[in-house]
Amino acid sequence: MTSVPLRKIAHARAGDKGNISSIGVFVTDPRHYPAVKAQLTPKRLKTTFPALLQGPVRRYSIDHLCALNFVMEQALEGGVNESLNLDSHGKSWSFLLLALTIELEEGEPFLASP
Repeated sequence: MTSVPLRKIAHARAGDKGNISSIGVFVTDPRHYPAVKAQLTPKRLKTTFPALLQGPVRRYSIDHLCALNFVMEQALEGGVNESLNLDSHGKSWSFLLLALTIELEEGEPFLASP
């Protein structure tokens, strides 16, 4: 197995409303989608970011687009208007998710960023 940062094989878009963040993760190569889908789960996010994710995390699969959408409640420290954090917007979650690693089969090609 080869450990690859998710940002090497996917990109993400985020949105937020109040204290809810929605993150779309789009896998670049369909061959990597099954591995990402199996490993990027609500349980993994809750385990990895227990202090940040105070509410439920739901994942929706959009298989024909090789995409996953995560809806995370109570994930923005009260929301942009309530938090003292300078960057509690949902876009921060894109960077956090893309920093996670995904295990790919040895020798499986992936897009390497310069």
